[in-house]
Amino acid sequence: MALEKTDILISGGGVSGLAAAAAFGAAGYKMVCVDPAPPVTAREAEGADLRTTAFLQPARAVLEAAGLWSSLAPHATPLQVMRIVDAGGKVAEPRLTKDFDAADISDAPFGWNLPNWLLRREMVARLGALPNVSFRPGTGTARVMTREAGALVTLSDGARVSARLLIAADGRNSPVREALDIPVRTTRYGQKALAFAVTHPIPHENVSTEIHRSGGPFTLVPLPDYQGQPSSAVVWMEKGPEAVRLSQLDEDAFEAAMNERSCHVLGPLTLASRRTLWPIISQIASRFEGQRTALIAEAAHVVPPIGAQGLNMSLADIAALIDLAQADPSALGTPAMLKAYHRRRWPDVQARVAGIDALNRASMVGEQVLRDARAMALNALYQAAPVRRSLMRTGLGVR
Repeated sequence: MALEKTDILISGGGVSGLAAAAAFGAAGYKMVCVDPAPPVTAREAEGADLRTTAFLQPARAVLEAAGLWSSLAPHATPLQVMRIVDAGGKVAEPRLTKDFDAADISDAPFGWNLPNWLLRREMVARLGALPNVSFRPGTGTARVMTREAGALVTLSDGARVSARLLIAADGRNSPVREALDIPVRTTRYGQKALAFAVTHPIPHENVSTEIHRSGGPFTLVPLPDYQGQPSSAVVWMEKGPEAVRLSQLDEDAFEAAMNERSCHVLGPLTLASRRTLWPIISQIASRFEGQRTALIAEAAHVVPPIGAQGLNMSLADIAALIDLAQADPSALGTPAMLKAYHRRRWPDVQARVAGIDALNRASMVGEQVLRDARAMALNALYQAAPVRRSLMRTGLGVR
């Protein structure tokens, strides 16, 4: 089979890989994007990713430059307020509620929430409109060989592609990262997350609510109305055995459990989707670059779903790579470009991984004295207005 040449090959067609393909494609690069699994682009389809992604303010510029925002915006729900509820008292009810309002630091909302299955649908459609992008679902990366001149990738269908830059967007167990022998540090919490959608009688009013008790946060993230009712996406983090038990309950028993855990902050919740179960880890690669290769997204870093950081960190990876590529197009994939990418991204990612690790451990505590200390810390941070605004800016990734 003849050798195909391209500027960039992206291994991985999840949301991050598709976003990278759209961004580099819109910038004029010749692209190939592969993934062994065809994307699931309908809410009710088997295997649909029912999680949602909150795109924070800096992400919007990346999506606009990629030609994606105009198709995503009609489906996006603004996130104006991040509400933290401590329900860590002896009784499962709110005892402390603090609102972090985007209006304190910006004229725009913190971000915009979208379902992951819908992101895939719109991103695939965008790639289809870019003549310089070849998206090949159902085709994976079989072998990787890198050299000074480029990366030579053999695909699962036998095709061979030579690329000036190989982007690994192939997940936390990245085959590309393993092929380049890049070490990774992983932290396991013994947690899993249940992801599903609900309806509720009380409107969410564009408030994302994170309820802390023990085992992990229970987070309600605003969605557009569903079947005429206010709707939210839920990420419910619990210790692994408990999460598995909850996932296996019949619908009535599960609704009773989730309503108790939600403390009825939006009234009675009604399950509006099937339930999916996801493992929770933190992970960071020892470096984000190899010969002719850049690691992005979960190939480079994984964090628990707290503070809407995960995919926003991935879009920051993409933005950094595009900035470096456009600053010197002739240097695409060179050691100088890739080392600059690592220097730009790794320290920020490491700080965020450490911060989210600390927040997650605090959310898991079960002992009453530690839950009381957590509530006191939240109250103290909130009361200091400069600290509160600084935390909000840091979470957004803006100064």
